Amino acid sequence: MKETIILGIETSCDETSVALVKKGKQILSNIIASQMDIHQQYGGIVPEIASRKHMEFILITCQEALQKAEVTLKDIDGVAVCYGPGLKGSLLVGLSFGKAVAFALDKPLIGINHIEGHIYANFLNNQKIQTPFISLIISGGHTSLILVKEIGQYQLIGKTRDDAAGEILDKVAKHLGLGYPGGPIIEELAKTGKGDAIHFPRPLLNSNDFDFSFSGLKTAVLYFLGEKKERNELININDLCASLQQAIIDTIKNKTLSCAIKYNISNIVLGGGVAANASLRRALREAARKVGISVYYPPKELCTDNAAMIACAGYYKFKRGITDSFDLEVFTE
Repeated sequence: MKETIILGIETSCDETSVALVKKGKQILSNIIASQMDIHQQYGGIVPEIASRKHMEFILITCQEALQKAEVTLKDIDGVAVCYGPGLKGSLLVGLSFGKAVAFALDKPLIGINHIEGHIYANFLNNQKIQTPFISLIISGGHTSLILVKEIGQYQLIGKTRDDAAGEILDKVAKHLGLGYPGGPIIEELAKTGKGDAIHFPRPLLNSNDFDFSFSGLKTAVLYFLGEKKERNELININDLCASLQQAIIDTIKNKTLSCAIKYNISNIVLGGGVAANASLRRALREAARKVGISVYYPPKELCTDNAAMIACAGYYKFKRGITDSFDLEVFTE
């Protein structure tokens, strides 16, 4: 019996990625063409440049993915493509390419929500996760808590009301002239800093819901830096990074565990670029263990945007007979 192979396409932001995944778990190839070096000089993503580079990279990335997987387009059973949320121009490149491939081969087109993809990244390396579980998605664009009741059944429990956690790290890093992306840089500097050196606010920590808000934290850090500059006082960058990171970790840890406890869920599943942060993983895992909750997360390479997670999510939709028409359109948020 032929095993299902799904072609995945991910172009929601600045990574052009194409992957081939067998049976929803075996990664045959997962090629990522990064634009990081291009956008670093601007201190962040320039949407127009991102979409143009996707157009340049998409075909070559697909060819490399097929070659590495040692399969042809005729071997695939469906085309899974991320159609949002993300940058409109970037998404359009991937969706248009996916439609063209699906149409030419007469294969099903399967639209995948980017956040849904991050959830399924965990199924590529850990087949033991049982539903229901709470999914925490933390990235440069999203900070969300989702109750996954069954495969394909989701309930949004909480989300950020303004800036995402990863967005704060990027913006503070840019302000300090540390480079882009900010998350990994701040994490590295925080290793030799003190997380309690500076007290920054933990927004909405004691609210009666599971929403997040990080814009106030960003403002507090910028005010702190401004005051130090006015007084001509030196700043310990390592302590600053550690204290900022700790404020984010405390907020996320508290909200996520409270959510799991309220809904009587014993499994928490992480996803998104910030989920690669080792300090966050450790803090959440240790706190969860004390109350009998298990925490799962993908390997670091599957936390960032990639097409393997899109293909995996596509496989589960394909098995349930869920496909999309060629009228499928992108959405940005």
